[in-house]
Amino acid sequence: MWTVSDEALFAGYAAGDPQAAAVFVQRFENQVYGLARAMAGAPAEAEEIAQEAFVRAWKYAASFDERRGSVAAWLLRVTRNVALDHLRARGRRAEPVGELPADLIVDPADVGETVDRHDDVARVAGLLRGLPEAQREALVAVTLLGLTTREVSEAAAVPQATVKTRIRLALRKLRDELGADAR
Repeated sequence: MWTVSDEALFAGYAAGDPQAAAVFVQRFENQVYGLARAMAGAPAEAEEIAQEAFVRAWKYAASFDERRGSVAAWLLRVTRNVALDHLRARGRRAEPVGELPADLIVDPADVGETVDRHDDVARVAGLLRGLPEAQREALVAVTLLGLTTREVSEAAAVPQATVKTRIRLALRKLRDELGADAR
């Protein structure tokens, strides 16, 4: 069962196969918990978020479309959404994330694809580190942590238009650098 593709394993999980469910959870539990912990901070909250993420993935399995990304990427988006819902329900904001653990970015079960994407991920991570701090923080807060520009402006004590400008400039710099590398 461990050698089955993520997609086949997920199909078994979605169909309610107990063996597939056990292997599916074991395969992705570290990534899901790691993201939940990075966003929530507290281990108990992270466990609750991770459990809810797996339940939600099972409930909404029909929404998975392999043309839009891998099972791991979809599951991490589900986890991110659960974490944001959880934190907002408690009236908290997601904690700023410094460096994301490598296993959140790279799926070790898919070595061939990982090798192909590693250079791209490293280049984007390097470009993000090269952005001015204010731009990087605004971009990460909105894209990875799911905060609104209003929430970021309140946390940084700057006008919302400034946050939007920082994000726009960061995205433009990333696009220009990535475009230059493709030529």
